[in-house]
Amino acid sequence: MMRESRWLLLLLFFVLFDSVDAWSQEHGSDLVQRGQYIFSLAGGCACHTVPKGTFNAGARAFPIPLGKVYSTNITQDKETGLGSWTDQQIQDAIVKGIRRDGSNIIPVMPYQAYSGMAEEDLKALIAYLKTLKPVEKATPELESRAPLTRSLGIPTYLEIFGGFSNSPAQAPKSGIERGRYLVEHVSLCGDCHTPRNFIGVPNRSLYLAGAGAKTSPLGEDIPNITPNKETGIGDWKREDIAELLLTGTKPDLDNVQGLMAEVIQGAPHGFKDMRREDALAIADYLKSISAIKNKIK
Repeated sequence: MMRESRWLLLLLFFVLFDSVDAWSQEHGSDLVQRGQYIFSLAGGCACHTVPKGTFNAGARAFPIPLGKVYSTNITQDKETGLGSWTDQQIQDAIVKGIRRDGSNIIPVMPYQAYSGMAEEDLKALIAYLKTLKPVEKATPELESRAPLTRSLGIPTYLEIFGGFSNSPAQAPKSGIERGRYLVEHVSLCGDCHTPRNFIGVPNRSLYLAGAGAKTSPLGEDIPNITPNKETGIGDWKREDIAELLLTGTKPDLDNVQGLMAEVIQGAPHGFKDMRREDALAIADYLKSISAIKNKIK
């Protein structure tokens, strides 16, 4: 009788263990899927992919004052990517701009904007990043003619111009607040559509009003997306804005080019994978902001 009881207890233990393990795997899978969606909303982190190159392997060049910086490899390669980073180290890089060795990331990486990403979205994004196939590709060293760029220049820049946000536990679920959250902290429209001065400080008086080739990240003319009817998208319907985000097609049936086309297509997930309700939430937010007259060629 005692032997049978022990067998029953052992059987019950294995059933419960197997059930917990199955629940854990399913829960983890759900988290990764949510993270993949956040990755899509972030334009597939396109800055970490060289055009027509290997997805997420970094080494894309970005100009900075007196030099050039390269995006990093965010695949799971242990030597050249994030494969040996902890979740906390990845989080600190995304929202604080701190590398695993404690040094500062050049603020071309928009960690100040990402600092307002909801905790639930950040956790899911990190879970997805940890599934990226390892690609061995070293990141080129920072090229700078300014001494002490990381140790002195960046801390000084952040002290004077930094603008970090508090991360909410959960993201807004719908409406204009959802659109504002996506525009400012996930999809980061302002990172390209708001002009910057010669040291990279955004001009908030021209928020989303476009940037000429000399003031945009990659030397492209970036359009005004405020509701100004003459120089912006004031004549666009909310459905027109959503359609552009999802397909890259403008109301005149022309297609977007450059970095915008890249974030729509993603690496390989991008805006094209956005749910229509999120595209419409972004559209509603863009139609609610100040209309700024700022003509871009």
